Amino acid sequence: MIMTRRYSVINHNLITMHYYKRHFEEIRIEKSELWGTCDFYFETDQNGEVLRQMEIYENGKQLKYSEEMIEDEFGFLTDQPIDLLEFEAFAIDKNDFEDEWKR
Repeated sequence: MIMTRRYSVINHNLITMHYYKRHFEEIRIEKSELWGTCDFYFETDQNGEVLRQMEIYENGKQLKYSEEMIEDEFGFLTDQPIDLLEFEAFAIDKNDFEDEWKR
């Protein structure tokens, strides 16, 4: 039996991207170091699948996850879609997301 794989081509013009910034009050401590609370940034597709995510902590620590860097010793790119309706109030502009991503 010959097995074949089906490949699909994604037309990036058809994907609608969404960007969010949401503050979480939970205080994080790593290896006895106080990181503080966190601002989460998400880039998602039209289905809420997270493509890139950042965590920026009060003490200046930044964690970034994407397809190129899925996980590290502190965390990972979420594998669960976010509820776009729940995050609607936290929408930001693409440029705001990109500015933070480049820092």
